[in-house]
Amino acid sequence: MDKRWLNSYPDDVPHEIDADHYASLVDLLERSVERFGDRPAFTSMGKTLTYRTLDTLSRDFAAYLQEDLGLVQGDRVALMMPNLLQYPVALFGVLRAGMVVVNVNPLYTPRELEHQLKDSGAKAIVIVSNFAHTLEQVVDHTPVEHVILTGMGDQLSLPKRTLVNFVVKHVKKLVPKYHLPHARSFRAALAKGKHLQYVRPTVKGEDLAFLQYTGGTTGVSKGAMLTHRNLVANLEQVCAIIGPILKEGEETVITALPLYHIFALTANCLLFMKLGGNNVLIANPRDMPGFVKTLAQHPFTAITGVNTLFNGLLNTPGFEQLEFSQLKVALGGGMATQRSVAERWQSVTGTRLLEGYGLTECAPVASIAPYTSKGFDGTIGLPVPSTEMRLVDPYGEVVPLGERGELQVKGPQVMLGYWQRPDATESTIKDGWLSTGDIGIQDERGYFTIVDRLKDMILVSGFNVFPNEIEEVVVAHAGVCEVAAVGVPDERSGEAVKIFVVRQDPKLDKETLLAHCRDNLTNYKVPRFIEFREELPKTNVGKILRRALREESRAA
Repeated sequence: MDKRWLNSYPDDVPHEIDADHYASLVDLLERSVERFGDRPAFTSMGKTLTYRTLDTLSRDFAAYLQEDLGLVQGDRVALMMPNLLQYPVALFGVLRAGMVVVNVNPLYTPRELEHQLKDSGAKAIVIVSNFAHTLEQVVDHTPVEHVILTGMGDQLSLPKRTLVNFVVKHVKKLVPKYHLPHARSFRAALAKGKHLQYVRPTVKGEDLAFLQYTGGTTGVSKGAMLTHRNLVANLEQVCAIIGPILKEGEETVITALPLYHIFALTANCLLFMKLGGNNVLIANPRDMPGFVKTLAQHPFTAITGVNTLFNGLLNTPGFEQLEFSQLKVALGGGMATQRSVAERWQSVTGTRLLEGYGLTECAPVASIAPYTSKGFDGTIGLPVPSTEMRLVDPYGEVVPLGERGELQVKGPQVMLGYWQRPDATESTIKDGWLSTGDIGIQDERGYFTIVDRLKDMILVSGFNVFPNEIEEVVVAHAGVCEVAAVGVPDERSGEAVKIFVVRQDPKLDKETLLAHCRDNLTNYKVPRFIEFREELPKTNVGKILRRALREESRAA
């Protein structure tokens, strides 16, 4: 295979990595604790956990899962919380117990949460009390046997913990009433685990670490089976291609993207743990003025985000006055970075916004612009070390250089497959090659550019939105006859959901339909635009032509 991209690597970037450098993510944590014990690992709301403290707390939680709850190696444990100190404690506790993490979006509706808990077979869930009312509605219909509740401020000092939890519940009223009589407290779990025996299991590279849910190419959310080796490999790959400008034990990364999302999980939480860095957790990045104040308090050397986040910061008063002299890396992913945003970011901060490309199924990084890049060029960079990328035609044949084709990826970071969905796995991975559903081109330097999406997935602020799911919810309304959902360009979120509806009830209006959608869909999935039509374009066999609607909307 012609790996012309290797000629474009900086001289200090290796062509291959050792995917077995760490036996597992458990091994990675233990070695980081040995090397960086008293250095800060995670900071949130003025409180910092050192590597040694994280080691102790995660060990206590692992013991609690093993001894008190009686869970065994391989059991799935769901985590449903924003960026709080409780997250890394629970995350590494689950992994150290030899169990599998199931990350859950806290903003899920009851329907979405029930699907993921059922599909994953999760036996336990750690959830912030703000979202306990959602769990209450479905928990009896899921395999979940143990509910562990935590308040937003539970890992803070006593005075601040009391204040934060009081304000969240009684002042801001962000904790709707719920009834989960058998739930246990996260703090109580840690206190009990402290006095229980932790038995370190043998965790191997091929063991599952995460069921990370995604839509794959189409349909309902599926669990990508990511092994310890998949994640270790991706950490080594990313570190190899941008690591030369980072120093172990000296970095501070801003973590505003949610840790339950694969991008922040790998590029922030795990990567900077490997480097002995400090993750500054942003619990509510939508509060841009508060976000900028936090940035002013923490001289940071790295930041990750999606286009909308970078654009939001650039348009928030006070951001341009921050000190950027220590900033080394700004990494964009999750959605296409806009040229205007990238160029303004570089002008304001003096640091290039490196764009990468990845998928949940790749743990997630497949390519990234090298650290030597001088400015935005619209590409997704070069395949990371030990990764092959190719473009194929509809018959699976490699297309000539410069021609369009479907992007396929091969490497040690590619998932095992989809959880309990062999047919979906077989149609997505063949001979080790993962079909991405994205259409790209490659230039003579080996750089790849995404030009279109073969699949109909909609990308809203870096989150996958699947037309089938939207259509299923909309058509469940008695007033709807037919519906098609597509993505349309949006300055704030990259894309927004637009639905085309043929009414069953002529009196059905947009407000009524939107209320129905809000009851059944997470906010970012709710259609931004609704257009009523007499009929929808279809193929000769009756299949609705989403592409025609999408192209028509974009042309308009």
